[in-house]
Amino acid sequence: MHKIERVPLFSSAKEYRNFFLLSFLLFCLSLFYEYYNYTKLHEFDTYITDAVVLRQYTKTKIKKDGSKRSYQVLKLKSDEGFSFYTIASRKTPNYRAKKITIEFYTDKINFLAYLKGFFAYGKILSEQTTTPLRAEIAQKLEKIHPNSSIAALYKALFLALPMPNELQQRLSALGVSHLLALSGFHLSVLFGILFYLFKYPYSYLQQNYFPYRSKQRDLFFLIAPLLALYLYFVGSPPSLLRAYAMLLVVFYLYDRGVELLSMQTLFIVTLFLVALFPKMLFSIGFLLSVSGVFYIFLFLKLFAHLNKRWQFVLLPLWVYLMMLPFSLYLFGNFSLYHPLSIFLTALFSIFYPLSLLVHIVGFGDIFDGVLEFLLTLDTHALKIDLPREWFYAHIALSLATLYKKELLLLLLFEALSASVYAVYYVTEF
Repeated sequence: MHKIERVPLFSSAKEYRNFFLLSFLLFCLSLFYEYYNYTKLHEFDTYITDAVVLRQYTKTKIKKDGSKRSYQVLKLKSDEGFSFYTIASRKTPNYRAKKITIEFYTDKINFLAYLKGFFAYGKILSEQTTTPLRAEIAQKLEKIHPNSSIAALYKALFLALPMPNELQQRLSALGVSHLLALSGFHLSVLFGILFYLFKYPYSYLQQNYFPYRSKQRDLFFLIAPLLALYLYFVGSPPSLLRAYAMLLVVFYLYDRGVELLSMQTLFIVTLFLVALFPKMLFSIGFLLSVSGVFYIFLFLKLFAHLNKRWQFVLLPLWVYLMMLPFSLYLFGNFSLYHPLSIFLTALFSIFYPLSLLVHIVGFGDIFDGVLEFLLTLDTHALKIDLPREWFYAHIALSLATLYKKELLLLLLFEALSASVYAVYYVTEF
């Protein structure tokens, strides 16, 4: 019996052109809507909004006379959907993960800054009296984990709350900060858990009452809304939103016999999300999320001839090498422990679902000893400035390899050179 081959979604240049045209029109409408929201900020000299404090940290600035001035920096996300920074007195209470009412000046905010995330001087008017469920869970995690760094780690992992800068830098030096940013892997784990929980009760109902229905389709339509609620609950981070959109598109295509693991699928989802949410053009998380999936698909395309076992072994190493220039250019934090992230990433696929389970059953602190050991390692991390030309060349070469497989060796040599450059820089200093 011959296996039925799946067909591509677009099979002609005309279909691509029509899709691109529709996406462009949607992008224009979305941009117009964003501009309309932007104009509301300038109706008066100041704007009052309710916002969740995503990040709060102390910063010290040295004045011209040599004296020091300390103040708090707050990153907020408003109920209207825009993100911005402001500063407050160093004596300001800890508002992280809490909702506040704030008034800020709007005279220096242009439209581009509104899309990217702006800075504005403001004044905190009040703290919301009702504690949001997200903040309540964050407080419970703080009680379970007395170590503030470990508590912050779990709050990032479960609630998508930003981590303190120092913890972010330490995890970046270990090469595992991407594991704490909710993305496709986390969503697939949650989908798998829910699928397993609903599978047997549904199978019983199906066999006895509606055997004619599709189990996979019905379970998907049951689970997808629950995941959408979780996405809304954690504030819809770009990487997770991309993954959820990918999940919807992939199921739609799978249900209609269309090819799934292809650059075409990634292109459709990316273009659609940018058209619907123009702010994603300026999201580093979205860029890294799309890039990670791109390199996974590129690997499957270039190494399709390998058996599944070799693909499983080589894929983590490939993704690490391909994403390293992104990490060095965007963050620049590197240590000799950084390559161990290949191994730690593999372990994380076991740790994440287990950590969910142990928190549910009341043993959430069982991994605290191991995590504390990792977080207290003397990483001797250094800031590495990867030249901009190198980063852009890596992207260009990656795209070229997609169309010309002969460039694979050159791409591997370039990525390996970046890792050697980083290791040499750290060992020298």
